Amino acid sequence: MAERDLDVVVFGATGVTGRRVAEYLAERAGEKGARWAAAARDSAKLARVLGDAGVQAPETIAADLNDPDSLAGMASRARVVLNLVGPYTLYGRPVIQACVAAGTHYADLTGEIPFVRSTIEEFDGTARAAGAKVVQVSGFESLPADLAVLLAAETARDRWGENLVSADLDVTVKAPPGMPRPSDMLSGGTLQSMAALAAGDDPSSVTDCAALIPDDATAEAVRGVSPITVAPRRDEAGAVIAPMAPAAFINPAVIHRTAALLAAERGEELQPFRYREGIALRGPASSLPFRYAAAGILSGTQAAIASLSRAPENVRRRAAGAMRTMLPSSGFGPAADRLDNWSWRMGVVARTTGSHEVRVDVDADGHPGYLTTARMLGEAGLLMAEPGATPDRSGCLTPATALGTGSIGRLERAGLRFSIAA
Repeated sequence: MAERDLDVVVFGATGVTGRRVAEYLAERAGEKGARWAAAARDSAKLARVLGDAGVQAPETIAADLNDPDSLAGMASRARVVLNLVGPYTLYGRPVIQACVAAGTHYADLTGEIPFVRSTIEEFDGTARAAGAKVVQVSGFESLPADLAVLLAAETARDRWGENLVSADLDVTVKAPPGMPRPSDMLSGGTLQSMAALAAGDDPSSVTDCAALIPDDATAEAVRGVSPITVAPRRDEAGAVIAPMAPAAFINPAVIHRTAALLAAERGEELQPFRYREGIALRGPASSLPFRYAAAGILSGTQAAIASLSRAPENVRRRAAGAMRTMLPSSGFGPAADRLDNWSWRMGVVARTTGSHEVRVDVDADGHPGYLTTARMLGEAGLLMAEPGATPDRSGCLTPATALGTGSIGRLERAGLRFSIAA
């Protein structure tokens, strides 16, 4: 990579989140002295869209999913390609293939676990040989949760020489004042990804907590200890815990892969731990019925996703076709004036084999699915482009194994602040 003339390329920079990544890099790359470019199918349209958003890219690149040479040319110039073109089940593979062939690091925002699984099966070995990091699920799902759980696990090993037996994660989100809008939380890209999942060839992995662990015995051990449940529950502080949005089936698979990869790296057998997560709905005792009702709605939605993944293929494909037609397109999302005045918190309570407890908190600014996600992906790209800033690993990695907990200080610039209590 010493001869690359670009550090980071944002592919798909005309989209809602892609524009935000470009905006972040336009500011941040100057601070770091990094060279970046924006890429899309139509470079003239790209320059116009970014200009309308007040972003001046140093260079725009024409790259088309249907033109392998253009993807190869883009990948060969960059240290890192950030791919914002989804749904990834439909459009992700050609970009990954071009990056692995060029020995270029790659990151995306997919939450489509069957696609991540197929990427591991096809590209893990060649990416390792090429020295390329392939890092998926690198937005709100699953970068902060993955790093927070790894930080808890490393703290337990450093302080007491113990492994985790459980990790419970909850999220609270504070929206800006005013009447909520459907576009505040319903991402067109996420909804279209759900449609792509429904029509996918590997439906069994949609709800599998061990979908990203290739070793059958290890995967079965994880399933026995940490099954995914979507039923509402109460935590020790009395909060109602609703299933994670947009889906309860994304973070568990990533977090358990992180644990499996690191155990293998240490030459140890994985000791599975129970992982649970959800959205914490807090309030006075009088609001408990309403909080349970809200959690029940979210639970029913997640149960429907799980049921659809188990349906016969013809049913899933018909449902996917209807979803693609009826649901908002990938460009649907919150207005620019609805991105900044959000805040959210993520807390992990982890317990160890010796009955110790570690708490990791993440406080963050900005809309979690758009603004914070764009900033963290942009910073992840800068980190991977910088020699020595991330662990010396390659292959199909998780956000935590690719970036390492040493990156958490840099992520403060993206609006993520980690803290530990033990």
